[in-house]
Amino acid sequence: MSDGRRLKFHLTGINNQNFIMADEETGTWWQQVSGEAIHGPLKGRRLNGVFHDELTFATWRRERPQGRVLRPSEDNDAWRKFSERWEEQTAKLPVVTQAAAQDTLAPRAVVMGVNLNGASKAYPLEAVERQSPLVDKVGGVPLLVVLGEDKKSVRAFETTVDGRALEFYVKADAGGGGAWRMFDGETRSEWDFTGRAVAGALAGRQLKKIPLLKDYWFDWKLYNPQTLVYAFNAP
Repeated sequence: MSDGRRLKFHLTGINNQNFIMADEETGTWWQQVSGEAIHGPLKGRRLNGVFHDELTFATWRRERPQGRVLRPSEDNDAWRKFSERWEEQTAKLPVVTQAAAQDTLAPRAVVMGVNLNGASKAYPLEAVERQSPLVDKVGGVPLLVVLGEDKKSVRAFETTVDGRALEFYVKADAGGGGAWRMFDGETRSEWDFTGRAVAGALAGRQLKKIPLLKDYWFDWKLYNPQTLVYAFNAP
């Protein structure tokens, strides 16, 4: 939607390995990662983002057993050929953003990016895999970034409940045969990967989800030039 008008989009190209979309109503080009119009009559406008999760299918299906799956039709050869070996092929291509001398991450390091209250921060996926949960603060908001039972899905939550910031720990045996759980140190309530308290004093409460963008470092820092990076010691 732009100014109350519903627009229809189609893929028109790729810029720095991000899709460029064109709307059929005005011919304006829009950048996938930012939702910003970069060329045409609506240049400078920005689409409103919607919350999304990037999960493994197994995790999504467990949480949404009645969910429906959208997939290309079996006879869509063009899309199948375009998608085939996408990661492998694009890894060979140059990128616009060059590595800076002070960078601690490789250009194609995968990060989980957070934007809150005008502040941005990148959490290297390697750090999340090794140290989950990561407890931090961005834009004045206390949060945690956690890795799911499948060791692939990542979510972030605001840790404030009733005005009090809680401290969370993932159970030592999470994913070891039982259901994935974390608990807070203040009330000892147990929480699942959706951010819902399933046992304890806070049972039934829901942590606020924080949007995450899984991205390459070179791309994240291009659109978030003032970003901070979560510091961790790589092996």
